[in-house]
Amino acid sequence: MEQAAISTPEAARRGSEYFAAPAAANQRRYEALRAYLFEGVSAAEAATRFGYTLTTLQSLVRDFRAGRCEFFQSSRPGPKTAPAKEAARTRIIELRRLGHSAHEIAAALAEEDTPLNRTGVAEVLAEEGFPRLWPRPHAERGLPRRESQPRTKVIDFAVLPAHADTRMAGLLLTIPDLVALDLPGLVRAAGYPGTSVIPAISSILSLLAIKLTTTRRVSHIDDIATDPGAALFAGLTSLPKATALTTYSYRLDHTRQQRFLAALDKASLAAGLAHGEAINLDFHAVMHWGADPALEKHYVPRRSQRTRSVLTFFAEDAATHTLLYANADLAKANQNNEILAFADHWRTTSGADPKLLIFDSKVTTQAQLADLDARGIAFITLRARTPKLTEHLHALPAKDWTPLTIARAGGKTRRVRVIEDPAATLSAYPSTLRQLAITGLGHDEPTILITNNRTTPTKHVIEAYARRMNIEQRLAEAIRSFGLDALAGAVPLNIDLDVVLSVLAHTICAALRRRLPGYATATPDTLQRRFLSTGGTIENRDNETIVRLDRRAYSPVLRHADLPTTEVPWWGGRHLRYEYE
Repeated sequence: MEQAAISTPEAARRGSEYFAAPAAANQRRYEALRAYLFEGVSAAEAATRFGYTLTTLQSLVRDFRAGRCEFFQSSRPGPKTAPAKEAARTRIIELRRLGHSAHEIAAALAEEDTPLNRTGVAEVLAEEGFPRLWPRPHAERGLPRRESQPRTKVIDFAVLPAHADTRMAGLLLTIPDLVALDLPGLVRAAGYPGTSVIPAISSILSLLAIKLTTTRRVSHIDDIATDPGAALFAGLTSLPKATALTTYSYRLDHTRQQRFLAALDKASLAAGLAHGEAINLDFHAVMHWGADPALEKHYVPRRSQRTRSVLTFFAEDAATHTLLYANADLAKANQNNEILAFADHWRTTSGADPKLLIFDSKVTTQAQLADLDARGIAFITLRARTPKLTEHLHALPAKDWTPLTIARAGGKTRRVRVIEDPAATLSAYPSTLRQLAITGLGHDEPTILITNNRTTPTKHVIEAYARRMNIEQRLAEAIRSFGLDALAGAVPLNIDLDVVLSVLAHTICAALRRRLPGYATATPDTLQRRFLSTGGTIENRDNETIVRLDRRAYSPVLRHADLPTTEVPWWGGRHLRYEYE
């Protein structure tokens, strides 16, 4: 569409053409929004004037109102010099002339009065015109060798020291819930293999420790591997190295993950961590950050583009907000059937099909909706707004719309208007559906819901779908707390285990927060920051291990928490008890 120039006064001053026919994309957006929002020009006229389609202009307005458009940048005067670089510059040049690399120079400066990190050293060397040096063998650098980790083996409490300091004492707070959920039984039900040195339960606990301590990748496990608290958590002398854990993850096929999730969901239902009455479903694409990935392209919302990624699928209990299911063994060819795969999983877990599934319009197709209906599974989902349907709704008189008050989070309410069609038809759906068109939800156009549930009151249907957004919050928590988006490899096999471990970590956090007074709705990252990252000491006495946590601002919460003395199966029946400074 050609952009039409803005009409200008006859005696326009020189330079006015810059404003009459904006060429820069950002300026064109600004002028279009100004014309529509400030000058009162109609949307169609503003779109035509500046070369946009009506839909694009509406998207611009939506983003602007949401605060996602920035047109002007205000520059702030910042420091024009780097004192640390200048203080070390002479010494850096001197060391480079002696043949040292940036890494070696940074290590040398750390021992002197002018410390500077490797990046700063490299920038100074580049400014002075020195070329980069090829890495040399470690022995030739004159630096201390990397400390080797002790060999991993099952812990022997008879030779453990009576007292040990740890940065990960808080990690041991999760053990009562791991025992309550019978993690050893879950591992056996899944059929996870062990090795001649490391039992299966210890391998799973080692991987879980990474999740619970916000260690983003398996390759970063060296940060916690030798910590006495992390090792004790897994029942080992030290956590396995990154290579061992990565290799182990590739041994576990999708069938084992399914069996583990089925056993975990049964335990969650028995413990009251899930109700199973209504379940929210959603896809999530985990972006790949490396080169030459052998992955399909999926839409990644964080980047607003289709890119190479691993497609994952999650299910969340709508009542308790606990994650119940995850699958990364998906491809475009079978993603539409994943909703039926989850229904089969839930039948295996609970003995019956799910009662109500809630999902958006991208999760599946009309053919799968018909299959759900044939199995007696109720669903609520979105219907795409076609121009014809939208035009029809706009043409309806105001008296046909029913006002309704629906509940919102935080005890608030919202007034909406609804029109219901009890016999709506879809192009590929064999029968009719109940359709609800809703205005007042914050969108310019009506939101259209379809469901095969014909008995639930309209108000409850709308509120149930509104709560579907909770699963997106759970995924955001998993990204923030458990490194869900930290995909390093191009092979999705071990990503399948990774997402299952995220579900397990989320379940453990949900169980832990029930024990902490005032933390019933706390997010996993809050628990990690305030409790799981707490340091302390470990004391071994006879058949008992005492974890004494350091005093922190939140210690009073732990003193009143329901954290009983626990017999730990993977410690050979040894008891765990907590004390607080």
